Amino acid sequence: MLVLLPPSETKSDGGAGGPLDLDALSFPELTPLRRKLADALVTLAADVPASLRALELSERQHHEVHRNAALLTSPTAPALSRYTGVLYDALDAKSLTKAEKSRADGRLAVASALFGVVRAGDPIPAYRLSGGSALPGVGTLGTLWRPELEPVLKAADDLVIDMRSGAYAALAKAPAAVVVKVIMPNGRTVSHHNKAYKGRLARVLATARREPSTIAGLVRTATAAGLTMRQTGERTVDLVVMD
Repeated sequence: MLVLLPPSETKSDGGAGGPLDLDALSFPELTPLRRKLADALVTLAADVPASLRALELSERQHHEVHRNAALLTSPTAPALSRYTGVLYDALDAKSLTKAEKSRADGRLAVASALFGVVRAGDPIPAYRLSGGSALPGVGTLGTLWRPELEPVLKAADDLVIDMRSGAYAALAKAPAAVVVKVIMPNGRTVSHHNKAYKGRLARVLATARREPSTIAGLVRTATAAGLTMRQTGERTVDLVVMD
């Protein structure tokens, strides 16, 4: 099973790992483009005003540019610890047992504008780059990632569960994936609970002793953990907000 999570704009500082080693990341097919984007981001960071414009940041977000400037030299941390915010608060990786963490590292992956996709345990630095960004002299990320990332996602033999947000789903299709949609009991889509419920589901899937291999198994696993899920199509499920 491969669970695709959205990243977050906010990221934790620091880390106990050494500088970024692109060759150590999962999905090595993506290394050349990762290196190209990392170099472009560091180069762009030398021009703070240009970085703010390209990354659509405010004047008060200079620290994000400084993070990018130190991309290749700053400490790293596992991806599941690096990303922060509502979804990752609900997932609560810090509270996982050693066995659960091992399962999470093998099952969870995070979509990334900079790295394409990384597994939960991959060591990455803090950075700022969004899925909808376009880097000067490089181009839009969708144009760059689509031909590189789609074959990787297509080649996944296991059950792929897609919880990516729109901007990251647009970077590459995962045609065989089961897409999770968070809705209210009346069928309306939600925004407030969306990330929290995806985080709760990610935790359930990361810690389940038995890994689901089918969409029916996914629904059973979620239901057994107290979530309300129903299959709505051949490759779609609704996760129902009951709070």
